[in-house]
Amino acid sequence: MNESRAELVAWVNDLLGLSYTKVEQLGQGAAYVQIMDSIYGDLPMSRVKWTAKGEHEFLVNYKILQRCFTDRRIDKGIPIEKLMKCKMQDNLEFLQWIKAYWNQNFPGEVYDPVIRRAGAPVETPGGSRSTNNSTPVRRAPVSGGANRSVSGRGSSLGVGNISSTYRSSPDPSVVLTLQKELQEERNTIAALEKERDFYFGKLRDIEVLIQDALTATPEMPEAPFMKQVQGVLYNTEEGFEVPVEGTEDEAALAENEYPDETF
Repeated sequence: MNESRAELVAWVNDLLGLSYTKVEQLGQGAAYVQIMDSIYGDLPMSRVKWTAKGEHEFLVNYKILQRCFTDRRIDKGIPIEKLMKCKMQDNLEFLQWIKAYWNQNFPGEVYDPVIRRAGAPVETPGGSRSTNNSTPVRRAPVSGGANRSVSGRGSSLGVGNISSTYRSSPDPSVVLTLQKELQEERNTIAALEKERDFYFGKLRDIEVLIQDALTATPEMPEAPFMKQVQGVLYNTEEGFEVPVEGTEDEAALAENEYPDETF
């Protein structure tokens, strides 16, 4: 039997330490991402936009969610366009599905939502910011995939006897997750640098060809056009300094010219 809207919202708030009041507020996508993170514990929570204001920012969260579904071969289409409209019915249906999925797959380990999102400020759409006060959640594994009713107090989650005092020593699972996220960032940077070098090499080849042609035949009919191309190649923005070839800082200057634009 499906839970009511109030029960589902209460479950989300208990699990993630949030203060949603309406199902449609989940349409920004951040909570959906962290619900999946409570199952797998390895989603890049540092990239989640909890204070997203518009659909262009909501999309960042849904890309993370879609990547999770793809990587784990979850056979469920995410109606991103509908969810981002923050309509009640669309988000209710998706939340019902994700709750059922959570019932079947949550491993039962302690999950601290505040630590996982590194204390990032959480702003409820149309409401106030959450205080990030949350008790870590533990839940016994559920077999058979049956849905369970969740009260507004979260009693069925069994959180009452769990201490909210954090350990002074680092949590190994948190350290492992951060290491994975760091490696993902390194892989992204390496891919961007490879792409940058590829296109820079092409531009350099064009520059050399034009220089050689103008040196060999400066009066050729195509010379004015080639000089225009040169002008484009050599044009710089205000404040940009052209690096001197052979200097030790050349690589560092090149990196500044191509900032990381991944979300």
